[in-house]
Amino acid sequence: MPDDDVAGRDERESAVPLELFFDLVFVYAFTQVTALLDHDPTWGGMLRAGLLLSVLWWAWAAYAWLTNTLDPEEGGVRLVMFAAISAMLIASIAAPRAFGRDATIFAAAYLIVRALHIVLYTIAGRGDPALLRAVLRITPTVAISAGLLLLASPLHGPAKLLCWAAAALIDYLGPLIGHMRGWRLAPRHFVERFGQVILIALGESIVAIGVGAAGLRLDPGLLTAALLGVTVVACLWWAYFDWVVYVAQSRLTQATGPARAALARDAYSYLHLPMVAGIVLFAFGLQTALHDTTRHLAFVPAVGLVCGVALYLLAHVGFRLRIGGGLGRGRPVACLVLLALLPAATQVPAAVALGMVAAVCVALILYEVLRHRDDRSLIRARRGDLTPNDVAQP
Repeated sequence: MPDDDVAGRDERESAVPLELFFDLVFVYAFTQVTALLDHDPTWGGMLRAGLLLSVLWWAWAAYAWLTNTLDPEEGGVRLVMFAAISAMLIASIAAPRAFGRDATIFAAAYLIVRALHIVLYTIAGRGDPALLRAVLRITPTVAISAGLLLLASPLHGPAKLLCWAAAALIDYLGPLIGHMRGWRLAPRHFVERFGQVILIALGESIVAIGVGAAGLRLDPGLLTAALLGVTVVACLWWAYFDWVVYVAQSRLTQATGPARAALARDAYSYLHLPMVAGIVLFAFGLQTALHDTTRHLAFVPAVGLVCGVALYLLAHVGFRLRIGGGLGRGRPVACLVLLALLPAATQVPAAVALGMVAAVCVALILYEVLRHRDDRSLIRARRGDLTPNDVAQP
């Protein structure tokens, strides 16, 4: 591949409108995962929601990598992107019953989404043999994963779940083939795209507040609970966008070649999935809590409310370790405190349980702001232009 082509790709800094339009479908898709949990608030429902979110995630992440390499608004590529958006919308409509009567529709639409991704990446690889070889390496895993969902369509019970679990596992293992040779990415645009998917998930939590409060009398208890929910969502936003995003962008920019691609795979494709899963779990627990703020939460919704935030923060710990920032103190401690609160969350009114989660989140943000004031200020001042020796992460 000519050097000027590589440089041109690395200069790309922001998403184009068609990428944001593509994301709108996933706003709906994430609300469908929460809807599945809300209609089946059991351990089985949580397992199915996790498998559903996993396959939806790999569809989104695959296109995030693609549009980092190929301008989705150019020529015929735009039309193929619209076809992918349409297929993804059908998959999202079928998502709540993807394990039941709409299994075949979901699987067929999902297969089209993944197939169009391979077609577009093949177009992107013209004139770039290394990238084309990388695309060909992942093609079998994409085909097998999507094919397993089709195979699972007429099945029932454990056999269906095993097919779905195998499909999710293959999606995870696929990017490990070839040690990320041949993949190229523009760091600033890449970081922006994954930041946008965190915003999508956080937006779904805001939607959960509205859905949970829909049709209810707006008394002081409900309004207080809604404000506590917004407080938690704001803290989750702060934990990601206040400084983490800038350090990660800096580390990605400093890396080169396969090392950069491997860092992007691990820190973003892998570790952002549990972040999104944690937010979706919290949205489910929040929506349930708002249905009746005076009643005790059942165990599974309590797990969503408390452990969803813990999972989100735990993914942050893994993210920090992968980008070379060490274990840290605040977020691991906050995870442990949240897990310790789980038994109490089932024994107090839902509003009180939500208040406990909000208190932990606010305490974490205050700790990081006050304890690491200077480092945080430097990170925010220099944004993505940090050098390796500039600052130790908060």
